[in-house]
Amino acid sequence: MSWSLIFGSLTWSVFPHNPIALFGAAVVVLGTIGAAWALSYLGLWRVLWREWFTSLDPKRIGVMYLIVASTMLVRGGIDALLMRAQQATSVGASQGILTAEHFQQIFSAHGSIMIFFVAMGMMFGIINLIVPLQIGARDVAFPFLNSVSFWLFAAGAILINVSLVLGDFSAAGWLSYPPLSELAYSPTSGVDYWIWSLQIGGIGSLLSGINFLVTIIKMRCTGMTYMRMPMFVWTVLGAMALVVFAFPILTATLALLSLDRTLGMHFFTAGGGGNMMMYVNLIWAWGHPEVYILILPAFGIFSEVVPVFSAKKLAGYTSMVLSVVGIVFLSFTVWLHHFFTMGAGANVNAVFGIMTAVIAIPTGVKIFNWLFTMYRGRIRFEAPIQWFMGFVVLFTLGGVAGVLLAEPPADYQLHNSLFLVAHFHTMIVSGVLFGYFAGIVYWFPKIFGFTLDRVLGRRAFWLWLVGFVLAFGPLYILGFMGATRRIDHYAASTGFQPLFLVAGVGALLIAGGFAFQIAQLVRSIRQRELHRDTTGDPWDGHTLEWSIPSPAPFYNFAVLPIVHARDAFWAMKRGRVPYQTHGFEDIRLPKNSALGILIAGFVLVLGFAVVWHIWWLALAGVVGAISVIVMRTFDEDTEYTIPASEVMRHDASVRHGIHTI
Repeated sequence: MSWSLIFGSLTWSVFPHNPIALFGAAVVVLGTIGAAWALSYLGLWRVLWREWFTSLDPKRIGVMYLIVASTMLVRGGIDALLMRAQQATSVGASQGILTAEHFQQIFSAHGSIMIFFVAMGMMFGIINLIVPLQIGARDVAFPFLNSVSFWLFAAGAILINVSLVLGDFSAAGWLSYPPLSELAYSPTSGVDYWIWSLQIGGIGSLLSGINFLVTIIKMRCTGMTYMRMPMFVWTVLGAMALVVFAFPILTATLALLSLDRTLGMHFFTAGGGGNMMMYVNLIWAWGHPEVYILILPAFGIFSEVVPVFSAKKLAGYTSMVLSVVGIVFLSFTVWLHHFFTMGAGANVNAVFGIMTAVIAIPTGVKIFNWLFTMYRGRIRFEAPIQWFMGFVVLFTLGGVAGVLLAEPPADYQLHNSLFLVAHFHTMIVSGVLFGYFAGIVYWFPKIFGFTLDRVLGRRAFWLWLVGFVLAFGPLYILGFMGATRRIDHYAASTGFQPLFLVAGVGALLIAGGFAFQIAQLVRSIRQRELHRDTTGDPWDGHTLEWSIPSPAPFYNFAVLPIVHARDAFWAMKRGRVPYQTHGFEDIRLPKNSALGILIAGFVLVLGFAVVWHIWWLALAGVVGAISVIVMRTFDEDTEYTIPASEVMRHDASVRHGIHTI
């Protein structure tokens, strides 16, 4: 039996050779071994398996999303530092620290990781933690599907990191345009790793989108009409509607590209009758709604934070809802602005240029409503609103740059330059990451029972803000000077190096900001008794999650709330509507299940096998995943009951010391 029949295209040559790649592989391998040893030494495997890995509690799933996303943020951040180091040193006779091929792989990995496994992970983590609490529900619509979704996301993250140890990663950019991503130009495993890590993680995201769309529509508590929903729930509803419509496009597009590479088909190869522009249209028909999938929940977080820390109601609630709906519809009408230079024609470019300017209107409505909310409010400058204020400054500047790029003539000059890179990062970092950082700080006591250290939190914010301005401000200037995207070497006569050095300093400051966030978490855990939330409502919140003890009980609500007004808990505290504290009943919750992790494990095996053309292993992955799914369908013992008397006792114990209304 030949080697290739058993191991496919895996050979000894797939291990990394250059020093930086070897170091990265060593960090992954030794880090994995070290973590496994530490967990074994501390005897935590059984606890993790019983309480976390098999849990169907959305709060625990949400925490695991955030842990994976934070880990991937470290990986993506290291990639960014390597790129900045290369651009600062690779000038004239110096070739820097990376080869051109390795730089392009790092570039591709950075973009893919940050969008798919950092931003999406933080989004779904916060959604899992907060949406059931805000709508007065005890769980999500499909608890087991929620577990499968997370583990598919984690499997995709694992697969993208395997490329550090075996083979390489795509050098075709973070969206892998053909023909560069076709087999003739990318014959190694890199593009296949990209396809299957995104495919697996993307299917998990699609399942989550379906789950939370149904949860919000069907599981709101009594009295919570659509126009009484918190704004965060509204933005999640819009984002999940986009997920349901956009992610099938991504799934189909990746499948077609994979068929081109593995079975010799020609959907996108011009020489075989295909059309690469079809790929570009499809990937951006997903890609631009994806921007709003990520940013809408962050907008929702700001819509919760600003009223609470201004001690006012949100200004213009109805207009905010309409702006969410407007963004959802308009986000499918602007994808072509990503390739104005591709020759679609003046008429087509004009239409999409106009629509790109139009979609800025509902976003502007939100900015003004947040500022009107703060006007004459009693503002408390806690960390969540600091992240918001940093967002307003950066996002407004980045939005102005976006309106400039919406003009096809300007885009022709700036499209392939670092100006575009600076604009994109301004929108995503300030609009997405800052939003999720604000949400994590804001809701941290509700999930863990204590607040985060304020001093280190402020230092982290300022390092992120100043570091971002230094890291990406020079890129706008470099774009005007003619520096192109993905540039890894340039002549000394260009005058680029001083600005790249400033950008490198900014990247280091951002890394320092993240280090302070880690230190903030460590100090807060060590001093958790000092920061303990004994009230359940440390910020004087407006929405239902603050009506229950901190940390939130595993069943969320001992008695399902009845809502009579918008900002339900704020109204309850002010005595305008009754707050229900009796009427305990039996609670049915889903049992823990290991089948979600098993399904994702088999799918991970499938993805790895297809990357390396190990067809017998791919078949085993398919059969294994289907077998576990079938096994689940025959399992009728999936829930357990908590008697009303036990609910009442537990609620009394966790509410001990908490103020009553």
